[in-house]
Amino acid sequence: MGKNSQEKGSDAQTDRDLFKATLPFGVESVKTSWWVVGSTFLMLFASLLGAALAPAWPLRLLFSVLSALLMVRAFIMYHDYMHNAVLSRSRLAWWLFRLYAALALTPPRSWKNSHNFHHGHVGKIDAASVGAFAMMTTDMWREASLAARIAYRVERHPVTILAGYFTIFFLSVTLLPLLRNPARHWDSLLVLLGHGTLIAALWMLGGFDAAFFVVLLPMTIASMIGSYLFFAQHSFENMRVLPAETWTSRRAAMESSSYLKMNRVMSWFTGNIGYHHIHHLNVRIPFYRLPEAMEAIPELQSPVTITLSLKDIRASFRCCLWDEELQRMRSYREFARLREG
Repeated sequence: MGKNSQEKGSDAQTDRDLFKATLPFGVESVKTSWWVVGSTFLMLFASLLGAALAPAWPLRLLFSVLSALLMVRAFIMYHDYMHNAVLSRSRLAWWLFRLYAALALTPPRSWKNSHNFHHGHVGKIDAASVGAFAMMTTDMWREASLAARIAYRVERHPVTILAGYFTIFFLSVTLLPLLRNPARHWDSLLVLLGHGTLIAALWMLGGFDAAFFVVLLPMTIASMIGSYLFFAQHSFENMRVLPAETWTSRRAAMESSSYLKMNRVMSWFTGNIGYHHIHHLNVRIPFYRLPEAMEAIPELQSPVTITLSLKDIRASFRCCLWDEELQRMRSYREFARLREG
């Protein structure tokens, strides 16, 4: 047996052992799941009601921002439901999360297909850009056409993240899959109709202010937060992008996915999504058990860690190209200077 075969066998065994260690945490408490889901959606409904009916615009703004944060938390629950981590056998949850899909512009078919592909290919050099932000190596960048370079820079630009309501959730997740394959993504049409009908009804009943504070503003903020979280958790300093022959699920989780350290308030609103390395290791772990898994399994306690500091946010956006020779991420400017030198 050759050295490469031995290494692959050892990696596979390590993957199996680590995954096996996470299995006890991949069991939900239905009671806990309903408590966190029910309480979150009740708070979200009350907050949206406040955004619609509060007598003064500062109060409506406050309720709108709170609604945006609660939408992020609700999205993590929808995300876990689509992974069969919570309430997968509940018919009531089926209806609840499909109603939420219309509010959040996240059609179940489009989201599940693209997100599952992302989980199976995160951190791979040769993976197609499906369910994730595109990733080019420096060699790919050298050979890319001007149009391909522009498209790549636009996709990973901070403005694209800030405009995630339109660029990611409306276009990428909902509209484009529908246009490419209407028969397969018919639920995208239902989501678009539901989302548009809600905005129109609010506008007709309460004027533009109602539509703005209840849907447009909170969706803009929530989409911005969600888009950045997803971007940063797979685009950060010290991450690794792996060729197919050395890629394993464990390495993808531990080296190509980050642990985003947050304070308790933001961890609550973001549904512990900061424990992203553990989620990528075992998608069946409910979000409320991720901290428990990290505390119990030593191998999960030394991930690549990032924060929501301005320094780390700036560093995340500067991670543009993967340099296969130096095995690290580079900015466009840094790569251009090296070429000139």
